[in-house]
Amino acid sequence: MTQTLTIALTKGRILKETLPLLAAAGIEPAEDIDKSRKLVFETTRPDVRLLVLRGADVPTYVQFGAADMGISGKDTLMENGAEGLYEPLDLDIARCRLMTAAIKGAPPSQGRLRVATKYVNVAKQYYASCGRQTDIIKLYGAMELAPIMHLADEIVDIVDTGNTLLANGLEPREHIADISSRLIVNKASMKMKHVLIQSVIDAIGEAVDAKRPA
Repeated sequence: MTQTLTIALTKGRILKETLPLLAAAGIEPAEDIDKSRKLVFETTRPDVRLLVLRGADVPTYVQFGAADMGISGKDTLMENGAEGLYEPLDLDIARCRLMTAAIKGAPPSQGRLRVATKYVNVAKQYYASCGRQTDIIKLYGAMELAPIMHLADEIVDIVDTGNTLLANGLEPREHIADISSRLIVNKASMKMKHVLIQSVIDAIGEAVDAKRPA
């Protein structure tokens, strides 16, 4: 019986940067993902199909075996944990930094710190490692507003250019981690479909290497 491979992709910027790597590895969606409302796509390879998901859901689909492989931001993996997953490749795309940020020029807060973020687990671990006591406030977006409205002293968020922070009167402070997108693989799938999965890992790895400057 022919084995099939299901690859979970992250919507948005990561998807746009992932598709050329997959194409270089011989995997292209059979129709334009941007123009379709579908979530499951057949590809130019009869043994590979693609799922298009919210970023936070990709590791879950791979962890539980609903997808064999996936593309996920390192920030999502850090926040959700990577139990049951291999992380064989850094795809070197969607690069950014996970940082703390606060009102520009504001003195560091003394005592217990209020921190707004969607990265609750990462923030707890980071501030604990710094010996800081914190109250973590979970938000889902518009983090920059939290210090302005005195909801929080600092935020923990993804920083790309830093322009959004500056536009809202904030500045980046402490660097927590460099972030990029990673290829992840379900551990059970890796055993059961090793030859097929390894061939895809190798092909994507070659595409990543070819993209890097000499």
